[in-house]
Amino acid sequence: MAKIGVEQSLTNVQEALRERGHEVVELKNASDTQGCSCCVVTGGDSNVMGMQDTDMKGSVIDASGLTADEVCQEVESRI
Repeated sequence: MAKIGVEQSLTNVQEALRERGHEVVELKNASDTQGCSCCVVTGGDSNVMGMQDTDMKGSVIDASGLTADEVCQEVESRI
């Protein structure tokens, strides 16, 4: 399965993605996005970890207002 970067505070999303067989990387800084198919953030900050400067090729998914299951569905539709 895919390597997904997930913001540290989204532990329920991390667990749900792992249950679906994805490799999950906690996003602590911008370099953690390397090699990720997509990243999931809370959307609480428009400049999360300086991510606008990364060379990440995948999507950034805003998890605000979504359940862990909805986030998983969104991730899987984009990878």
